[in-house]
Amino acid sequence: MTAPTSPDPDATDPSRVRVGFLGPRGTFTEQALLTQPDLAAAHLVPYPTMAEVLRAAEAGEVDHGFVAIENSIEGTVNVTSDVLTFDVDVMIQREVVLNVQQHLLGVPGATLEGVREVVSYPHATAQVRDFLHRELPDVVTRAANSTAEAAKRVAETGDPSVAAIGTDLSAKIYGLDVLAAEIEDHPENQTRFVLVSRHDVAPPTGHDKTTVVAFQHADRPGSLLSILQEFAARRINLTRLESRPTKKGLGDYCFVLDLEGHVADDVVADCLKALRTKHGDVKFLGSYPSADADGDARRETVDQARTEADGWITDIRARIRDHAL
Repeated sequence: MTAPTSPDPDATDPSRVRVGFLGPRGTFTEQALLTQPDLAAAHLVPYPTMAEVLRAAEAGEVDHGFVAIENSIEGTVNVTSDVLTFDVDVMIQREVVLNVQQHLLGVPGATLEGVREVVSYPHATAQVRDFLHRELPDVVTRAANSTAEAAKRVAETGDPSVAAIGTDLSAKIYGLDVLAAEIEDHPENQTRFVLVSRHDVAPPTGHDKTTVVAFQHADRPGSLLSILQEFAARRINLTRLESRPTKKGLGDYCFVLDLEGHVADDVVADCLKALRTKHGDVKFLGSYPSADADGDARRETVDQARTEADGWITDIRARIRDHAL
Protein backbone atom coordinates (compact mmCIF):
# COMPACT_ATOMS: atom_id res chain seq x y z
CA MET A 1 0.00 0.00 0.00
CA THR A 2 1.47 3.36 -0.98
CA ALA A 3 0.12 6.58 0.43
CA PRO A 4 -0.04 9.63 -1.82
CA THR A 5 2.66 12.23 -1.29
CA SER A 6 1.79 14.57 1.56
CA PRO A 7 2.00 18.36 1.07
CA ASP A 8 3.68 18.59 4.48
CA PRO A 9 7.22 19.99 4.01
CA ASP A 10 8.35 18.29 7.26
CA ALA A 11 7.15 14.86 6.18
CA THR A 12 10.65 13.39 6.46
CA ASP A 13 10.95 14.22 10.18
CA PRO A 14 10.91 10.76 11.85
CA SER A 15 9.98 12.23 15.23
CA ARG A 16 6.64 13.59 14.09
CA VAL A 17 3.45 11.62 14.63
CA ARG A 18 1.92 10.38 11.36
CA VAL A 19 -1.87 10.47 10.98
CA GLY A 20 -3.60 8.82 8.04
CA PHE A 21 -6.90 10.23 6.78
CA LEU A 22 -9.27 10.00 3.83
CA GLY A 23 -7.82 12.16 1.07
CA PRO A 24 -7.09 13.97 -1.04
CA ARG A 25 -6.76 17.25 0.82
CA GLY A 26 -10.00 19.08 1.54
CA THR A 27 -12.22 16.24 2.78
CA PHE A 28 -14.55 16.57 5.73
CA THR A 29 -12.23 14.09 7.42
CA GLU A 30 -9.34 16.53 7.14
CA GLN A 31 -11.59 19.38 8.26
CA ALA A 32 -12.55 17.42 11.39
CA LEU A 33 -8.96 16.39 12.00
CA LEU A 34 -7.82 20.01 11.91
CA THR A 35 -10.13 20.84 14.84
CA GLN A 36 -7.76 18.81 17.05
CA PRO A 37 -4.58 20.84 17.74
CA ASP A 38 -2.35 17.82 18.37
CA LEU A 39 -3.50 16.06 15.20
CA ALA A 40 -3.28 19.25 13.12
CA ALA A 41 0.39 19.52 14.16
CA ALA A 42 1.12 15.96 13.00
CA HIS A 43 2.36 14.81 9.59
CA LEU A 44 -0.90 14.17 7.74
CA VAL A 45 -0.94 11.30 5.22
CA PRO A 46 -3.89 11.10 2.79
CA TYR A 47 -5.18 7.72 1.59
CA PRO A 48 -7.72 7.09 -1.19
CA THR A 49 -10.18 5.05 0.93
CA MET A 50 -11.14 4.70 4.59
CA ALA A 51 -10.34 0.99 4.47
CA GLU A 52 -6.78 1.81 3.46
CA VAL A 53 -6.52 4.33 6.32
CA LEU A 54 -7.49 1.65 8.84
CA ARG A 55 -5.19 -0.99 7.33
CA ALA A 56 -2.29 1.49 7.34
CA ALA A 57 -2.88 2.15 11.04
CA GLU A 58 -2.88 -1.58 11.79
CA ALA A 59 0.27 -2.14 9.73
CA GLY A 60 2.12 0.71 11.45
CA GLU A 61 2.52 2.76 8.27
CA VAL A 62 1.01 5.61 10.29
CA ASP A 63 0.74 6.10 14.04
CA HIS A 64 -2.99 6.81 13.89
CA GLY A 65 -5.84 6.56 11.42
CA PHE A 66 -8.71 9.05 11.36
CA VAL A 67 -11.99 8.03 9.70
CA ALA A 68 -15.71 8.82 9.62
CA ILE A 69 -17.91 6.27 11.37
CA GLU A 70 -21.41 7.77 11.64
CA ASN A 71 -23.58 10.53 10.19
CA SER A 72 -26.71 11.94 11.81
CA ILE A 73 -28.63 11.74 8.50
CA GLU A 74 -27.30 8.63 6.79
CA GLY A 75 -26.33 6.61 9.86
CA THR A 76 -23.33 4.33 10.09
CA VAL A 77 -20.51 4.53 7.55
CA ASN A 78 -20.62 0.82 6.77
CA VAL A 79 -17.14 0.49 5.31
CA THR A 80 -15.58 1.85 8.51
CA SER A 81 -17.76 -0.28 10.76
CA ASP A 82 -17.11 -3.46 8.78
CA VAL A 83 -13.35 -3.02 8.47
CA LEU A 84 -13.08 -2.33 12.21
CA THR A 85 -15.25 -5.36 12.96
CA PHE A 86 -13.82 -7.96 10.60
CA ASP A 87 -10.54 -6.87 9.03
CA VAL A 88 -8.23 -4.98 11.40
CA ASP A 89 -7.10 -5.07 15.01
CA VAL A 90 -6.95 -1.47 16.22
CA MET A 91 -8.34 0.49 19.16
CA ILE A 92 -10.46 3.63 19.05
CA GLN A 93 -8.60 6.35 20.96
CA ARG A 94 -10.86 9.37 20.48
CA GLU A 95 -14.07 10.52 18.82
CA VAL A 96 -14.62 13.88 17.12
CA VAL A 97 -18.00 15.28 16.07
CA LEU A 98 -18.12 17.82 13.24
CA ASN A 99 -21.06 19.99 12.21
CA VAL A 100 -21.27 19.32 8.47
CA GLN A 101 -22.19 21.96 5.90
CA GLN A 102 -22.39 20.71 2.32
CA HIS A 103 -21.75 23.10 -0.57
CA LEU A 104 -22.25 22.82 -4.32
CA LEU A 105 -18.93 23.67 -5.96
CA GLY A 106 -18.14 24.57 -9.56
CA VAL A 107 -15.34 26.03 -11.66
CA PRO A 108 -15.13 29.84 -11.84
CA GLY A 109 -17.87 31.14 -14.10
CA ALA A 110 -20.16 28.15 -13.57
CA THR A 111 -23.80 28.76 -12.60
CA LEU A 112 -26.35 26.68 -10.74
CA GLU A 113 -28.64 26.75 -13.77
CA GLY A 114 -25.91 25.30 -15.97
CA VAL A 115 -25.11 22.25 -13.84
CA ARG A 116 -25.93 18.95 -15.55
CA GLU A 117 -23.81 16.54 -13.50
CA VAL A 118 -22.99 16.34 -9.78
CA VAL A 119 -20.18 14.20 -8.39
CA SER A 120 -19.44 13.41 -4.74
CA TYR A 121 -19.01 10.77 -2.08
CA PRO A 122 -22.32 8.82 -1.90
CA HIS A 123 -22.89 9.68 1.78
CA ALA A 124 -22.58 13.38 0.93
CA THR A 125 -24.93 13.11 -2.05
CA ALA A 126 -27.51 11.39 0.16
CA GLN A 127 -27.38 14.30 2.59
CA VAL A 128 -28.62 16.76 -0.07
CA ARG A 129 -31.39 14.74 -1.73
CA ASP A 130 -34.06 17.40 -1.16
CA PHE A 131 -31.85 20.15 -2.58
CA LEU A 132 -31.07 18.15 -5.71
CA HIS A 133 -34.73 17.22 -6.21
CA ARG A 134 -35.81 20.83 -5.78
CA GLU A 135 -33.06 22.74 -7.59
CA LEU A 136 -31.53 20.20 -10.01
CA PRO A 137 -34.20 17.56 -10.70
CA ASP A 138 -32.65 16.39 -13.99
CA VAL A 139 -29.04 16.26 -12.83
CA VAL A 140 -26.94 13.10 -13.20
CA THR A 141 -25.12 12.06 -10.02
CA ARG A 142 -21.83 10.20 -10.02
CA ALA A 143 -19.80 8.72 -7.16
CA ALA A 144 -16.31 9.62 -5.98
CA ASN A 145 -14.18 8.14 -3.19
CA SER A 146 -14.43 11.38 -1.21
CA THR A 147 -15.87 14.88 -1.43
CA ALA A 148 -12.38 16.26 -1.97
CA GLU A 149 -11.71 13.84 -4.82
CA ALA A 150 -14.92 15.09 -6.40
CA ALA A 151 -13.81 18.72 -6.03
CA LYS A 152 -10.40 17.92 -7.46
CA ARG A 153 -12.00 16.11 -10.41
CA VAL A 154 -14.26 19.10 -11.19
CA ALA A 155 -11.31 21.47 -11.03
CA GLU A 156 -9.27 19.29 -13.38
CA THR A 157 -12.04 18.93 -15.95
CA GLY A 158 -12.77 22.66 -16.03
CA ASP A 159 -16.30 21.84 -17.22
CA PRO A 160 -18.86 24.39 -15.91
CA SER A 161 -21.67 21.84 -16.30
CA VAL A 162 -20.10 19.52 -13.70
CA ALA A 163 -20.30 20.38 -10.01
CA ALA A 164 -19.11 18.73 -6.79
CA ILE A 165 -20.66 18.47 -3.35
CA GLY A 166 -18.01 19.20 -0.75
CA THR A 167 -16.38 21.46 1.80
CA ASP A 168 -15.49 25.11 1.66
CA LEU A 169 -11.96 23.91 2.45
CA SER A 170 -11.82 21.92 -0.79
CA ALA A 171 -13.22 24.92 -2.69
CA LYS A 172 -10.27 27.00 -1.49
CA ILE A 173 -7.70 24.28 -2.16
CA TYR A 174 -8.88 23.52 -5.72
CA GLY A 175 -9.92 27.03 -6.76
CA LEU A 176 -13.66 26.40 -7.07
CA ASP A 177 -16.62 28.72 -6.55
CA VAL A 178 -19.45 27.97 -4.14
CA LEU A 179 -22.51 27.83 -6.40
CA ALA A 180 -24.88 27.11 -3.48
CA ALA A 181 -23.95 27.14 0.20
CA GLU A 182 -25.17 24.92 3.04
CA ILE A 183 -27.36 22.71 0.88
CA GLU A 184 -27.66 19.84 3.39
CA ASP A 185 -31.26 18.76 3.95
CA HIS A 186 -31.00 19.04 7.73
CA PRO A 187 -29.13 21.90 9.44
CA GLU A 188 -28.34 19.62 12.39
CA ASN A 189 -26.20 17.47 10.09
CA GLN A 190 -23.22 16.05 12.01
CA THR A 191 -20.59 13.43 11.30
CA ARG A 192 -18.74 11.46 13.95
CA PHE A 193 -15.10 10.52 13.37
CA VAL A 194 -12.80 8.20 15.31
CA LEU A 195 -9.05 8.16 15.82
CA VAL A 196 -7.61 4.64 15.90
CA SER A 197 -4.21 3.13 16.55
CA ARG A 198 -2.49 -0.08 17.61
CA HIS A 199 -1.82 1.45 21.02
CA ASP A 200 -3.30 0.37 24.32
CA VAL A 201 -6.70 1.46 25.60
CA ALA A 202 -7.09 5.18 26.27
CA PRO A 203 -7.16 6.06 30.00
CA PRO A 204 -10.53 6.80 31.67
CA THR A 205 -11.59 10.45 31.94
CA GLY A 206 -14.88 10.13 33.83
CA HIS A 207 -16.97 10.72 30.71
CA ASP A 208 -16.19 7.96 28.25
CA LYS A 209 -17.63 5.61 25.67
CA THR A 210 -16.84 2.00 24.90
CA THR A 211 -17.40 0.25 21.56
CA VAL A 212 -17.78 -3.52 21.26
CA VAL A 213 -19.03 -6.04 18.72
CA ALA A 214 -21.14 -8.89 20.11
CA PHE A 215 -21.38 -12.12 18.12
CA GLN A 216 -24.13 -14.63 18.81
CA HIS A 217 -23.57 -18.29 19.73
CA ALA A 218 -26.53 -19.07 17.48
CA ASP A 219 -29.42 -17.37 15.72
CA ARG A 220 -32.19 -18.08 18.18
CA PRO A 221 -35.31 -16.24 19.44
CA GLY A 222 -34.52 -13.60 22.04
CA SER A 223 -30.76 -13.54 21.40
CA LEU A 224 -30.64 -9.76 20.95
CA LEU A 225 -32.91 -9.25 23.95
CA SER A 226 -30.66 -11.36 26.13
CA ILE A 227 -27.66 -9.25 25.09
CA LEU A 228 -29.48 -6.00 25.80
CA GLN A 229 -30.59 -7.27 29.21
CA GLU A 230 -26.97 -7.44 30.33
CA PHE A 231 -26.74 -3.66 29.87
CA ALA A 232 -30.20 -2.91 31.27
CA ALA A 233 -29.55 -4.95 34.41
CA ARG A 234 -26.49 -2.80 35.13
CA ARG A 235 -28.13 0.48 34.10
CA ILE A 236 -25.57 1.01 31.34
CA ASN A 237 -26.83 3.36 28.64
CA LEU A 238 -26.37 2.36 24.99
CA THR A 239 -25.76 5.27 22.62
CA ARG A 240 -25.66 3.21 19.41
CA LEU A 241 -26.85 -0.24 18.40
CA GLU A 242 -26.73 -1.69 14.92
CA SER A 243 -26.70 -5.11 13.36
CA ARG A 244 -24.21 -6.07 10.67
CA PRO A 245 -24.09 -9.26 8.58
CA THR A 246 -21.14 -11.46 9.52
CA LYS A 247 -20.70 -12.38 5.83
CA LYS A 248 -21.02 -16.08 6.77
CA GLY A 249 -24.55 -16.50 5.41
CA LEU A 250 -28.01 -14.97 5.31
CA GLY A 251 -29.45 -14.34 8.75
CA ASP A 252 -26.06 -14.46 10.51
CA TYR A 253 -25.61 -11.08 12.21
CA CYS A 254 -23.44 -9.46 14.85
CA PHE A 255 -24.23 -6.34 16.88
CA VAL A 256 -22.09 -3.21 17.12
CA LEU A 257 -22.73 -1.33 20.36
CA ASP A 258 -21.56 1.99 21.80
CA LEU A 259 -22.12 2.34 25.52
CA GLU A 260 -21.49 4.96 28.14
CA GLY A 261 -18.57 4.14 30.42
CA HIS A 262 -15.02 2.81 30.33
CA VAL A 263 -13.71 -0.74 30.58
CA ALA A 264 -11.89 0.45 33.71
CA ASP A 265 -15.31 0.90 35.35
CA ASP A 266 -16.19 -2.23 37.32
CA VAL A 267 -19.77 -2.27 36.07
CA VAL A 268 -18.69 -2.07 32.41
CA ALA A 269 -16.04 -4.74 32.87
CA ASP A 270 -18.58 -7.01 34.59
CA CYS A 271 -21.04 -6.50 31.71
CA LEU A 272 -18.48 -7.31 29.02
CA LYS A 273 -17.36 -10.40 30.93
CA ALA A 274 -20.98 -11.60 31.13
CA LEU A 275 -21.47 -10.99 27.41
CA ARG A 276 -18.44 -13.03 26.49
CA THR A 277 -19.38 -15.82 28.90
CA LYS A 278 -23.06 -16.18 28.07
CA HIS A 279 -23.69 -14.91 24.56
CA GLY A 280 -20.72 -15.53 22.30
CA ASP A 281 -17.55 -13.86 21.15
CA VAL A 282 -17.02 -10.16 21.88
CA LYS A 283 -14.59 -7.92 20.01
CA PHE A 284 -13.44 -4.93 22.04
CA LEU A 285 -12.88 -1.83 19.88
CA GLY A 286 -11.86 0.60 22.61
CA SER A 287 -12.81 2.87 25.48
CA TYR A 288 -12.23 6.55 24.82
CA PRO A 289 -13.30 10.10 25.84
CA SER A 290 -16.82 11.03 24.79
CA ALA A 291 -17.16 13.98 22.42
CA ASP A 292 -20.56 15.02 23.83
CA ALA A 293 -20.95 18.78 24.11
CA ASP A 294 -20.88 18.69 27.92
CA GLY A 295 -17.98 16.25 28.07
CA ASP A 296 -15.38 18.68 29.41
CA ALA A 297 -17.75 19.93 32.12
CA ARG A 298 -18.68 16.39 33.14
CA ARG A 299 -15.04 15.32 33.26
CA GLU A 300 -14.23 18.34 35.44
CA THR A 301 -17.10 17.44 37.75
CA VAL A 302 -15.82 13.87 38.03
CA ASP A 303 -12.29 15.11 38.77
CA GLN A 304 -13.60 17.38 41.51
CA ALA A 305 -15.67 14.55 42.96
CA ARG A 306 -12.64 12.26 42.97
CA THR A 307 -10.53 14.91 44.73
CA GLU A 308 -13.21 15.43 47.37
CA ALA A 309 -13.62 11.67 47.80
CA ASP A 310 -9.85 11.26 48.22
CA GLY A 311 -9.87 13.90 50.93
CA TRP A 312 -12.88 12.30 52.60
CA ILE A 313 -11.36 8.82 52.73
CA THR A 314 -7.98 10.20 53.82
CA ASP A 315 -9.67 11.98 56.72
CA ILE A 316 -11.47 8.78 57.77
CA ARG A 317 -8.28 6.72 57.61
CA ALA A 318 -6.43 9.29 59.67
CA ARG A 319 -8.87 8.54 62.49
CA ILE A 320 -7.97 4.83 62.67
CA ARG A 321 -6.59 4.01 66.10
CA ASP A 322 -3.38 2.04 66.38
CA HIS A 323 -4.75 -0.08 69.22
CA ALA A 324 -7.97 -1.89 70.16
CA LEU A 325 -10.33 -0.63 72.86
